[in-house]
Amino acid sequence: MTDPTVADTTTEQSPAFPMSRECPMHPPAQYATLRAEQPVSQVTLPTGQTAWLVTRYEEVRALLTDSRTSSDRTRPGFPLTLPVPPGALKQLNLSLISMDPPEHPAHRRMLMPEFTVKRMQVLRQGIQEIVDQRVDALLAAGRPADLVTELSMPVPSLVISELLGIPYPDREFFQPISQRIVGRGNSPEVRAAAGQELVAYLGELVVAKEKDPTDDLLGRLIVKNRDEALMSREDIANLARLLLIAGHVTSADMISLGTLALLENPDQLALLREEPDLIGNAVDETLRYFGIADMSRAVVEDIEIGGVVMRKGDGVICVSVAANWDGEVYPHPERFDIRRGAKHHVAFGHGAHQCLGQHLAKLELEIVFRTLFSRVPTLRLAASVDELPFKYDASLYGVYSVPVTWDPDTSDQRS
Repeated sequence: MTDPTVADTTTEQSPAFPMSRECPMHPPAQYATLRAEQPVSQVTLPTGQTAWLVTRYEEVRALLTDSRTSSDRTRPGFPLTLPVPPGALKQLNLSLISMDPPEHPAHRRMLMPEFTVKRMQVLRQGIQEIVDQRVDALLAAGRPADLVTELSMPVPSLVISELLGIPYPDREFFQPISQRIVGRGNSPEVRAAAGQELVAYLGELVVAKEKDPTDDLLGRLIVKNRDEALMSREDIANLARLLLIAGHVTSADMISLGTLALLENPDQLALLREEPDLIGNAVDETLRYFGIADMSRAVVEDIEIGGVVMRKGDGVICVSVAANWDGEVYPHPERFDIRRGAKHHVAFGHGAHQCLGQHLAKLELEIVFRTLFSRVPTLRLAASVDELPFKYDASLYGVYSVPVTWDPDTSDQRS
């Protein structure tokens, strides 16, 4: 057995991250090379920082359950792919995804009852109504219409706003502000200002709900917190910010990308129509295929993994789409195959920080795909995939616009 490699802190030979895509529907080709030859390798981030990039399924899952890593963004070496002003870093660190034990499990337990499978089924009818309204809007917009503007962005925005209890007149406020926060092309100052604006609004909302708790996630959380006194007002506002952004932008991107995948693989769309019970498989395959969010950690104690030793103070990025395209786990990963049964993908992470809202995201995707392709059976792209403006400049992968069209005499068939 060879000795594990010790980290070389120089960046001269470290490739740049993020890496370029040759095909917008596929991950960077370099991931396959790294996964086969160097599944734990060093890269240089846009900030100039060096970090470990983990691309193989086995190592990704292992690291995401390793207590020798931290989600705390203020830890030495935590990999930041976007520059963050010093004052904003502390603000970013207040949300659930940035916490370590004992705070993280305690805060997570407060929210878990709101995101159970049983609870999601209670929400099904309301989500269906929102999706139907947005398909109505898509059809009313005329041909061609932008899927992102009319459906992908509004659906998760309206769903998470309803879940949190955001007053109806304020709901249009969140789509543009979310884009200002996550857009890689935006300056650190623009992102920080948008984050502060959102937290200020949510802080005022929390104060209002403390005075008069409403029957929604925030209202119930405030009432529960009165007994446990675990979370401050600031904690609750930051949690709401996380849920709004994570539950809105990521789901919107997956709706757009999943629709693209089905339109670009007509055999799979035909199969889904023939066997509607495959909808759950189709959702999981969409999540596996794209894996739009990576998971970052700081090393707090030396770790030997994948033939290397990562030292305390190093940063680690676990690449979900690289792990989900590991051919040892998912044969022929480049094939979009709704019969695959890819339930154990890491698109939602793994371990203690696995996405709390995954059941909600899956339910939204299921209802959108089922409704859209049932009501608009002739839906098709109005531009080639190569012409679409993919989010190469954003921290979460997706597409900014998807022009679609359809045959008017075959549209609007209610499911």
